[in-house]
Amino acid sequence: MVCGHGSRDPDAIREFQAMARALGRQLKQYEVESGFLEFARPVIRDGLEALKSRGVRRILAIPGMLFAAGHVKNDVPSEINEFAHANPEIELRFGRDLAVDPRMLRAAAERVAETERRAGPGIARADTLLLVVGRGTNDPDANSNVAKVARMLWEGMEFGWAEPAYSGVTYPLVDAALARAVRLGFKRIVVFPYFLFTGVLVKRIYDWTDAAAAANPGIEFVKADYLNDHPLVLETFIDRVHEITAGTGNMNCQMCKYRERIVGFEDDLGAPQAGHHHHVRGIGTDADHGHDHGHAHGDGHDHHGHDHHGHDHHGHDPGDHHRHHDRGHGHSHGRKR
Repeated sequence: MVCGHGSRDPDAIREFQAMARALGRQLKQYEVESGFLEFARPVIRDGLEALKSRGVRRILAIPGMLFAAGHVKNDVPSEINEFAHANPEIELRFGRDLAVDPRMLRAAAERVAETERRAGPGIARADTLLLVVGRGTNDPDANSNVAKVARMLWEGMEFGWAEPAYSGVTYPLVDAALARAVRLGFKRIVVFPYFLFTGVLVKRIYDWTDAAAAANPGIEFVKADYLNDHPLVLETFIDRVHEITAGTGNMNCQMCKYRERIVGFEDDLGAPQAGHHHHVRGIGTDADHGHDHGHAHGDGHDHHGHDHHGHDHHGHDPGDHHRHHDRGHGHSHGRKR
């Protein structure tokens, strides 16, 4: 069972479902279903019910997400736990996120290198700044993973400089990061969305890049492709399935604010696990509604304009550099309990 986040953007849904079908072709020994946490259908419960209807009695669920923040720690396990409680005859096991993995880093490096080749020669990597853009959450451990990816690509590919940025919730946001980057004197800036699929957020990152390019004609701005269905991404997903069967797929909890007392997040230690996507579960993409929801507030997320306290990427004012805590939500420890 491949558990996706969901998006209002139908392009994102199509790419996720294509990836799930590709996994199914490579995992022929399994029945494979997919579903979404919010917005799009089928929802996760639909996928689980479909497997049940085909006589499946053991389900291996993997999060179709890059890092373990609130969705992987709280929301998806909550959906799985609800189904498990209602179906005690079915064994469910939950795998871990893709995480910072050597294969994921190689996939990222290849996407960036492909972009450089398209941009053409003439500007050396020593004269290039790499901006790695993550989704952004209120989980500092997940945010630090984006910074780690940026650092490892910087050193491994020998760029002149690299920095992390985020599409929402935390800081720096992309526009602020680009405004700072242009002052560093590099001839080329490569903007790499470290995302699995397209969507509202990736398209907004590219729009921010276009705006920076228009304002700074003396610098070359290059928009790198996101990860999508790179073969090494699929390979990492398959390895996460094998980890479940081998019993080795434990989530790293050393810096988890729900398990350890993390500076600035002390009140989150030991908070109970809970999900909070019920109001947007399966409500449809923008294509279903035939209109755009008008997210002009610039919070960098894929959601309606409600204030969801405690969510990974809701309710944050980009101008406010205070951390947005998600008190009241705990997490599953990377395994089905």
